This record gives sequence, structure tokens and C-alpha cells, in this order.
Amino acid sequence: MLIATINSSIVLISLPAIFTGIRLDPLQPGNVSYLLWMLMGYMLVTAVLVVTLGRLGDILGRVKIYNTGFLIFTVTSVILSVDPMHGGGGALWLIGWRVAQAVGGSMLMANSAAIITDAFPARQRGMALGVNMVAGIAGSFIGLVLGGLLAEWNWRSIFWVNVPIGLIGTVWAYRSLHDTGIRRPARMDWWGNISFAVGLTALLAGITYGIQPYGGHTMGWTNPWVLAGLIGGVAMLVAFCLIESKVAEPMFPLKLFRNRTFAGGNAATLLGSIARGGLQFMLIIWLQGIWLPLHGYNYADTPLWAGIYLLPLTVGFLAAGPIAGYLSDRYGARLFAAAGFVVMAASFGGLLLLPTDFNYWVFALVIFLNGVGGGLFAAPNTSIIMASVPAEARGAASGMRATFQNAGMVLSIGVFFSLMVAGLARSLPHTLSSGLTAQGVPAANAHQVATLPPVGTLFAAFLGYNPIQQLLGPDLLGKLPAVNAHTLTGREFFPHLISGPFHDGLVVVFGLAIVMSLVAAGASLIRSRPDRAAGITTGVAVAAGAVPAAGAPNGSAGGATSTTSSTTSSTSSTSSAGPEN
Repeated sequence: MLIATINSSIVLISLPAIFTGIRLDPLQPGNVSYLLWMLMGYMLVTAVLVVTLGRLGDILGRVKIYNTGFLIFTVTSVILSVDPMHGGGGALWLIGWRVAQAVGGSMLMANSAAIITDAFPARQRGMALGVNMVAGIAGSFIGLVLGGLLAEWNWRSIFWVNVPIGLIGTVWAYRSLHDTGIRRPARMDWWGNISFAVGLTALLAGITYGIQPYGGHTMGWTNPWVLAGLIGGVAMLVAFCLIESKVAEPMFPLKLFRNRTFAGGNAATLLGSIARGGLQFMLIIWLQGIWLPLHGYNYADTPLWAGIYLLPLTVGFLAAGPIAGYLSDRYGARLFAAAGFVVMAASFGGLLLLPTDFNYWVFALVIFLNGVGGGLFAAPNTSIIMASVPAEARGAASGMRATFQNAGMVLSIGVFFSLMVAGLARSLPHTLSSGLTAQGVPAANAHQVATLPPVGTLFAAFLGYNPIQQLLGPDLLGKLPAVNAHTLTGREFFPHLISGPFHDGLVVVFGLAIVMSLVAAGASLIRSRPDRAAGITTGVAVAAGAVPAAGAPNGSAGGATSTTSSTTSSTSSTSSAGPEN
């Protein structure tokens, strides 16, 4: 779990070094898609495959799938580190093998907590799953700092770090792990899996390309291919729901959604995942593109320091998560989950009140509170979902929760980046034009630069990259007075220039995050009617396809975590182990 979640965030913070290493210009409009797929490819695959691979582990054996995943993960890490190409070819190499690596990572994440549930007796299972949860949460934040450190040395090293752990883990897993859970023959819901994978991939791909400019527009929502992806993806997901209502052993037992508590808990999971996922990207843009350069940090050093300055977010999450899980077991989960979302909403409001060039200690306090809110929500939300279904349906319920969480992380990129680009499009052109002309740039040249799609400027800030020198070119800069040319290409001009438009975009982005958090808080408080909660028990056991683990009382550990993935999804395992924990 640790290495799988480290890998999901280590690339995020290392993208500037990767683009420099493969000699790819992030400001070229056609290269934006490479950056997006480097970010989204891994998460998209885990969102699509984690339920399928968890189900396959229930049928064929969790250890078998887990060991195969460790081997795939290790081999692909070696291949990624030896990328022999540059430019677009080098980017496609990384994207393709990251997708392959995500298959291995999904095998690990989908089965690790289920193996723990099978192996540990009830009295120790909560502790063991708690360790797994902490490893998963910590990995996603450790990756930010580790990526910054390694990228300073060599961009290929962010993949090398997986190799020794992967080799040791692969050998150890094949020698030491043995399936102890009870297995029974079952059929895979192939039509359900295929329709879900195609629908979700088409929908998320449409959102990805919708961010990019098209036909003179700042974004591509009128692109026929984007519309086809969005409409076709939704249609395929509708077909998926129809398929799931007909098959004997569905991938998603839709009857569970008749329970209002289960439906509300999953809605809260999706909204919370979108809000928290978008936050991470916005904070990295804020730090790497604006705040750190304004405070004297070289652009080459900003990835490392961005990871370090985001540590209060990590500390808040890790401090609140275990405490909230313990207290919610004693005093009830709903209030803790709702309170976590309210704290998150308040922290988003605090970020809106901060100036772009903020006092760091105030910023640290606000993001610490955001981490506390996420920690208060994570384990109680899982408890709400898992306690709302019968024991024999917990494996399926855990997988559904993880899918909503992973899909939310991918959606957050499309939603938040689209809103930020829309916010920049309103104020950036005028700000950019007036700022350049004030430094002696001819009005025609300033207008040409100002009318470029704002997505390029946004990704330049995300990568901690100063684009002014390239946008103006050496010929034009050579005609300007030396003082003006030095100012234009210095550390502070570009951050000062975009800070106002960026804050305008933040108002839109964090405003939506506040609304999502408050709606999620309300969804966390939803209770089912007793007759409805009891009614879903009938017929769900067969639909869920869950199999009790050996030694688990009343089957409570059955399929406890057929899926766990992304930053906090392993928390689902804690609750699914059964009420005795």
C-alpha cells in the first residue's frame, strides 16, 4: 500500500523535472494532453480496474492476484526509468507504461487489505487494517516530498525508488503469502465490467480533452470528439446500470442504493474526493508558480519546497484520522463525518480570504485544518457505508465506495482545471497585455501573447515554469532595454502578473469546493428508514458475490476489502472487518 500510493503522487510533484528530462515544451498547446495523461492515466486505470481485480481475487485467490501485481509493478518501474526517447515519443512511453504499472498497482491495492482480513483473527484485525490504512494515507503525502528530493538529482530516480522495494516485496510475497480465505466458483460480470470501463474511460477522457483549447475557444467543450466522449460515456454508464439490474452476480449490486444511508455515504465520498483532489492541484500551482518564486526560490527548486510546505496538510490528516476512527466507534460516525466536511468547508473559506502572497504560518494553519477535516471524515464515512449493508454484502460495498473515491480524484482534475481556466480567461488577457506593455513590449506583440489559451499559462504555473522568455523570444527581448528584459525574465514578474487572475480563478474553484463540502456534510447525516435498511438484506448476498473469510464470525470479514486504493481508500477495510473491531 505504501509503495502503490507513493507512486501515485511522486510523479505529480516531479513533472517539471520529467518535462525537462524528456525535452518536452509544456507551453506548446499540443503537449498539454501529455501532461494531463501523465497525471490522470494512473488514477483512471485504478478507478476502472480496482473493483474487477478485487472480484477476480475473490474468485481466483487474492494472493495470486496480489503477487502478480507486485511483479508487474516492479517490471514496469524498471521500464519507466529507462525511457529511451525524447519529446512526444518519450511522453508516450511514460504514459503507456504508467498505465501498465497502474494495472499492477490496482492488483496490489485491491487485494492487500483483504489478505490481511483473511490472515488475522478478529481480535487483531482492526490493528492490522489500521496499519494498512496509515501506510496508504502516508504514502500519498510522502510521495510529494520524496518526488521533490529525487527530482533534484535525476528525474529517472522517481521510478528507481520502486525497484528495490518491488524486488524484495515480489520475492517475499511469492515465498511467504498463502491464501487462507474460502473460495467458491463464481462468474465474472464481464458485460458489466466492460460497459463500466468503456463508459468511465470515455467520460473522463472527454473531460480531459475538454480542458484543452479548440477552434479559437479557450476550452474544447465544443469539440465533437469531446462531446462524443461525454455523451457516449454517460450512455454507456446508463447501459451499465441496466446490465447490473439484470445479471445474477453483478459487479455493482444496485439494490444497495435503496438504502438511503448507503447512498448518502457514497455521495459524500464522491463529493469529498473531488473537493480534496482539486485542492492538492491548486495548492501546488499556488506554491510552485507564484508564492515560492516571489519569496526567492529558483524555479528548479520549487517542487521540493512545495512538498515540504504542504506538510501541515499531511500532519493534520494523520493526526485526526486515527483519533476520529476510534472516537466514531464509541460515539457514532455521522457527526464526525459531517463535522469533518464542515471543517473542510471552513478551511476552503480561509484559503479564499488569504492574499496570493500570504503569510506562510497562516497558510500552514489553514491547510492543517483542511487535513484535520479530511481525517475526521475518512474513517467515519467508511463506517457509515459499511455498517449500512448486511455482512455478506460488505465486499461489494467496499468496492463501490473505492470506485466512487477514485473516480472523484480523476474528476477533480477536469472539474477544477476547467473552472480555473474559465476564471483565468476573464481577467488574464488584459492583465498580461498591460503588464507586458508597461515593460516596453510593443502593443501588437503583447496582444499576441495575451490572446494565447490560458491553459498554457496555468500549466506553466503548475510546473513552476517561467514562460515569458519563451513567449517573447530572444529577438524581441534583445530589442528591449536591458533593465526591462531583465525584469520580464526575472523570478518575480510572471508570478506577480498571474497572481490576480489566479486568485479570481481560486474564488470560483474554492467556492465550488465549499458547496461540495457542505452538501457532503448533509449527505453524511442521512439515515435510512428501518424497514428500508432491513429490506436490502434479501437478495443482496448472491448479488454481492461476497465470500466469508476463514475464521471470520458470521462472515463479517468476507470480502472485507475487495478494493482499496488511492489516498484514503484503505480506510474502508477498517470498518468492513466487522463490528467486533
